[in-house]
Amino acid sequence: MPASVHTLRVPPARQGPGPIPAALVDAFALSLARRGAGVFPGDRMAPGVGSGTELAQLRPYQLGDDVRQLDAAASARTGQAHVRLQVPERILTTWLVLDLSASMAFGTADRLKSDVAEGVAQVVGRAATRHGGRLAVLTAGGPETMLPPRGGPHAKIGLKRLLAEGVAVDGAADRGLSPVLHKAGRLARQPGLVVVVSDFRGALDWPRPLRALGARHRVLAVEIRDPREERLEPVGRLALVDPESGRLIEVDTSRRGLRERFASAAAEERAIVAAELRKAAAQHVVLSTNGDWLRALGRALR
Repeated sequence: MPASVHTLRVPPARQGPGPIPAALVDAFALSLARRGAGVFPGDRMAPGVGSGTELAQLRPYQLGDDVRQLDAAASARTGQAHVRLQVPERILTTWLVLDLSASMAFGTADRLKSDVAEGVAQVVGRAATRHGGRLAVLTAGGPETMLPPRGGPHAKIGLKRLLAEGVAVDGAADRGLSPVLHKAGRLARQPGLVVVVSDFRGALDWPRPLRALGARHRVLAVEIRDPREERLEPVGRLALVDPESGRLIEVDTSRRGLRERFASAAAEERAIVAAELRKAAAQHVVLSTNGDWLRALGRALR
């Protein structure tokens, strides 16, 4: 199959994210709402006037005003018809950018990186649609799919279908995170929350658009790692496939110098990623395929 063709598949070693208790989702909903808008819908005044619960203005009736906004008490007190104008309530929209690149199908511990990403996406989706919020989803690393902002069951059904499609096959064309982050910046006009779930591997093309998002929105960057990406074990000769390019390479892991260079390069790469996320004013959360990712996410979002 040509590398230019975008194809998704469910990884054969898929384990799934495991159970996600509803009580934890409730706690995450509060935390995400505070990060995104600082408050829940109705807790903060939005610009302008409209339908809401907070009084913005009480003034004499003018031709064309909605008669349903007439204030009986003020009209009786002044002898002139008055209308109430409310401050509109702002609904928090969470934008989820989900990495579906082939490298997400890697995992040597309890589960694959894509399993952890699936779990994070489910938590974000459930939390985002609590309290009347909306969820929008953009995918990167494979077919660039978009689910427009929606609330309630429609948002969760769309996300579930998208997650069931899997991740990109090895060697599939990958445009990286940059185009999708640029798109999110164009579409997300009102301040909200942007959650990027990725292993942040491959080309370092994303810092600039992520900084632009960070200037207008709260950004939560969830980086997913696997222990074998940070160090090599001395197990002799290995044949490895680069999932992004599909290229096959052979290495001799019995060589101590090779293992040390690999660990040093991996640490340097992760340090660069962390530095770029700080520049983007993003909250950086690191999750692993080893251990309880959900508990680690909960600790990070306290």
